[in-house]
Amino acid sequence: MARMNPEINAGSMADIAFLLLVFFLVTTTMDVDTGIRRLLPPPIDPNQPPPPPVRERNVFVVLVDQNDRLLVEGELSTVRNLREQTRNWLLNPENDPTKPVREMRDIDNLGEVEVSRGVISLQNDRGTSYEMYIAVQNELAAAINDIRNELSQEKFGIRFEQLTDQDLVTAIRTAVPMAISEAEPKDIGGE
Repeated sequence: MARMNPEINAGSMADIAFLLLVFFLVTTTMDVDTGIRRLLPPPIDPNQPPPPPVRERNVFVVLVDQNDRLLVEGELSTVRNLREQTRNWLLNPENDPTKPVREMRDIDNLGEVEVSRGVISLQNDRGTSYEMYIAVQNELAAAINDIRNELSQEKFGIRFEQLTDQDLVTAIRTAVPMAISEAEPKDIGGE
């Protein structure tokens, strides 16, 4: 008498494999690259005259060397202090002649407001770490966003991030522009 091998029911194996696949797809996390959200300027029109030079007092110089040391206006600083230094420089509450000029402008939906003519000049060394570059960028943007939030709170009673009316968003952005100029990375130096 020959013995018969029982067959294995393989019909549900495909179902189990599919369920395992779905389980791993749902529970697995993927690393997402982070970046910097910036609107690039439009291409330069060759027929347009060059912009006027920026006065030295209107330029806030931030340097990061190859050793990730931060120099703000020629003085050694830290990322932790950068936001407050940037805010104080842009706001220029004492009307310091070494800080940026502030001019009164009539802006739709805001009325007469003081607008800083300051530009933040960020320069980094080719050897600057990506982490330091991002940290400096975040602090500079955070300083500008803090000023935008304060103005929005004063004028509209809500924070800038909570504004839904595009005209109001444009008004705040006009009053507090994201004026960050980045130079091509170069060899700044460091020891």
